[in-house]
Amino acid sequence: MNKEQIRAYIKLRTALNMQPKSIFDELCTALRDQAPSCNTVVRWSKLCREGREEVEDEPRLGRPVTETTSDNIEKVLHLIDSGPYFTIDEIQVETGLSHGTAQRIVSDHLKLKKITARWIPNQLTDSQRAERVRICQENLAKFNQGTWRLCDVVTGDESWFYHKQLGRKSSNAAWTASGETPPTVVRRSHIAPKTEQTIDHDYYINNCLQPLVNEIKKQRPSSGTHAIKIHHDNARPHVHKDVSTYLESQGIMKMLQPPNSPDLAPCDFWLFDLIKQNLTDQRSSVSLHRAVTKVMFSINEDEYKKTFDKWIERMKLCVYNHGDYFEHLIK
Repeated sequence: MNKEQIRAYIKLRTALNMQPKSIFDELCTALRDQAPSCNTVVRWSKLCREGREEVEDEPRLGRPVTETTSDNIEKVLHLIDSGPYFTIDEIQVETGLSHGTAQRIVSDHLKLKKITARWIPNQLTDSQRAERVRICQENLAKFNQGTWRLCDVVTGDESWFYHKQLGRKSSNAAWTASGETPPTVVRRSHIAPKTEQTIDHDYYINNCLQPLVNEIKKQRPSSGTHAIKIHHDNARPHVHKDVSTYLESQGIMKMLQPPNSPDLAPCDFWLFDLIKQNLTDQRSSVSLHRAVTKVMFSINEDEYKKTFDKWIERMKLCVYNHGDYFEHLIK
C-alpha cells in the first residue's frame, strides 16, 4: 500500500468510530515493517475527524518534485546496490536530495521496500542438507505409521539468557524489490553479561535427565518411561556415551535431531525466543531465573501442543525445501 491508500484506510476506519490505536494495530498486523508510525495514524485520524477529505499531500513550499529525475533515480539505485541497508536519512545525506524525494524514488520509482534480513544459523553444505532430509523423513515415517506419538516425546535444550536484553531487527532491514527473497544474516553470539552454568555430561545427567525421569514416573505411575522418546540436539553433553547409557538404562529412546538445525528444535524455533521477548533487564542471576520461570509458567498448555504440531509441519517443509532452511516459507 502506498501512503494515499494507507490514509484512505485510516479515513474509513475513523468514519467507523475506531480509535487510532486500534487502526494502528490493524496496520501493523497487515503491513508489518511498512506500517506508518502510531503518531502518523493519530494525526491523520484527527484530520479526518475534523473533516479533511483529501488523502493526498497538500502543495507546499520547498524543493520541487523535479528532483525526481532519471539521474537522481540512477544515483539512488547505485547507492542501494552498493549497500542495501542504507536508511532514507542516509540516502538523503549521501545524495543531497530531500527526504521526501529520496523516499519517493525508493518507493515509487525503484519499487523497493525494507524487509528485515532473514537469520540463518549456518551456511549448509550439500551433505548437511541431505542429512536434514534423511532424518526428517525417518522421523515423519514413524509418526505417520503410528510407531511414535507426539505425546511421548520430551524435548529440551540449553540457551544463554542475558541480564540485559540485546538485539533488535531494525538494523538488519534491507531494501528489497517485490518478489525477491530477503537477505540472510548468519547469527552471531552477543557478548554481554549472562548467567553462566557449564553443562557437561555429568551435570546433564544429574540435574536435567534424572529429575526429568523422576517427574515422568510420578506423572505416569503405571507406564513410567515406557515409549518415551527424548529429543535434544547434538551438543557434546547430549551425545556423550554416559548419557546414552543412562537413557538406555531407563528405557528411553533418543529421537534424532539433524545437525545445524535449530529450525527443527521447538526450544530454538519457539520457546527461547518467546521467553526472551518477554524478559526485562535483570540485575542478578536469581531475578533472571525467576523471570524466566514466570514466563514459562504463563504460557498456555495449548500453545505447547500447537508447537508440537508445527514441529511436524516444519519437518515436512524441510523435506520439501530439499534440506535448506525454510522459515521464509512459513505462512
